[in-house]
Amino acid sequence: MAKVLVLYASLTGSTEIMAEEMTEHLKANGHEVEHKSFDLDPIEPARLEEFDSILFGSYSWDDDIPFEVEDFYFDLDDVDLTGKTVGVFGSCDAYYDIYGPAIDTLTAKAKERGATVHEEKFKFELEPDDKDIEHGTAFADAVINLK
Repeated sequence: MAKVLVLYASLTGSTEIMAEEMTEHLKANGHEVEHKSFDLDPIEPARLEEFDSILFGSYSWDDDIPFEVEDFYFDLDDVDLTGKTVGVFGSCDAYYDIYGPAIDTLTAKAKERGATVHEEKFKFELEPDDKDIEHGTAFADAVINLK
């Protein structure tokens, strides 16, 4: 079984809902999961080395990563994610010209740092519905099983 980190930022609670669903699903399937929030329960980037897989979740605001994620994002420059599997997910809003840029930015950073990144960037519109949650748990499984 994998040791997994689910780390997220959520403004309205939508990304938090998905992070919680993924965490519960992975735990129910025997994985050891640490559940953290960028703003309320931060983690030092160096601790990422302790995990087999990492699920980064973030909402997108306009055209960049949220302020809660910025320091962590820049601190990732000092972390080697080689050998880690990573998936990035988050709530998005079609109102904006760019759909889910924070998810794209975090995906690019994980690749840059050497992680094996799930090619799907899991973006869902505003609050997740049952179909999104089903997709999210399957997404989490896929990240854990990346080679």
